[in-house]
Amino acid sequence: MFKRVLVANRGEIACRIIRACRKLGVETVAIHSEADRDSLHVKMANVAICIGPAVPSRSYLHIPAIVSAAEISDVDAIHPGYGFLSENGHFADICRSLDIAFIGPSAAAMAKLSDKARARELARASGIPVLPGSDGPVSDDDAALKAARRIDYPVMVKASAGGGGRGIRVAHNDDALRVALSSARAEAEANFGDGSLYIEKFLTRPRHVEIQALCDEHGGSVHLGERDCTIQRRHQKLIEESPSPAIDSRTRRGMCAAAVKLCRAAGYTNAGTVEFLVEDGKYYFMEMNTRIQVEHPVTEMATGLDLIEEQIRIASGEPLRWRQRDIRRAGHAMEFRINAEDPDNRFAPCPGRISLFVPPEGPGVRTDSFVYSGYRVTPHYDSLLAKLIVHAGNRAECLEKSRHALKEFILEGIRTTIPFHLSMLKNNAFVHSDYDINFVDRLYG
Repeated sequence: MFKRVLVANRGEIACRIIRACRKLGVETVAIHSEADRDSLHVKMANVAICIGPAVPSRSYLHIPAIVSAAEISDVDAIHPGYGFLSENGHFADICRSLDIAFIGPSAAAMAKLSDKARARELARASGIPVLPGSDGPVSDDDAALKAARRIDYPVMVKASAGGGGRGIRVAHNDDALRVALSSARAEAEANFGDGSLYIEKFLTRPRHVEIQALCDEHGGSVHLGERDCTIQRRHQKLIEESPSPAIDSRTRRGMCAAAVKLCRAAGYTNAGTVEFLVEDGKYYFMEMNTRIQVEHPVTEMATGLDLIEEQIRIASGEPLRWRQRDIRRAGHAMEFRINAEDPDNRFAPCPGRISLFVPPEGPGVRTDSFVYSGYRVTPHYDSLLAKLIVHAGNRAECLEKSRHALKEFILEGIRTTIPFHLSMLKNNAFVHSDYDINFVDRLYG
């Protein structure tokens, strides 16, 4: 087991990693920007090192500064969390060249799966259903138009190096496709430094369902069931739940088997999530996230496993402690992302000072957060403040418990998405699981 881990992230995921390390008796080193000097993860870690100014490119994305912090603090592993450098194969290679374990997959596995077009081809070669689309990235607009006409409109333009819903556009005809290609390419270049795009058939009413997998360095692999992430706005997830109310046991078995098959085909290790679109009882591979997900607590509540702890154990060389038959899921779990956003103003970011923060408590109620009363939310980073996770015996009970927990959640001083979540819990379509990934966009525009 590692002796000291550097947490190359911020916010609630940094706090979550530090707590898992504490449970394993592992010391932690927090890195932080000047803007995060008073953040909770800085206070929780054994050691904290400032690595630069607020702008991410000069702090949380600045590899030389992070590596220097790791070397002077004598760590033997780095956990990247999610976002930032978590899917950067170059960073993973640098860590391992310095004999510092990277708590995540190898750079080689990332290369096969982080590029969305390449992952799609690997899935196809593995016999996993994929949507009709271009054969890899399109070389130019003419090639994109040719692919779109072949598979028929509407189509999606997707960034090969994409993530977090960026670099995605929908087009219903040739003229719209030309505009979509230009804007998606610009967004992809700005966010990922890679403007390559591919084309995929657009489903009109799909669900977004993902499978959590764990794979060790000894050939062991298991799935932990699914999470339904269909409630999202502009491809940004807002509510997740497990099990999915939209799939039957046969579809579930097929998706879970496909996820494990893809991981094995890629030589994948550590935690990973295989994402699918589901429509009319059929599922199609969408992409794989080669990191821990924001919504991982949903699976933790349903299975009783600590996924961050399992990540650390796998990276330290331990074999999986579980076989597939050992994995048991019970009840229903839901996660509500509490963002510093104003749902009534097109979910505009709302930085500012939190005057009072009192999360709900009780059996089956968990809050993962990094903020506190008096904390000032800066405009420099993602707007996620907290995650409310609720577990109950079944979906109806989970919905009711969630209503009470959200009503008891006190977060004053700034606008948040709590009112949005309460409105969803009153929405008849949501309650009866009659919705698709465009549901929130249709409601809010």
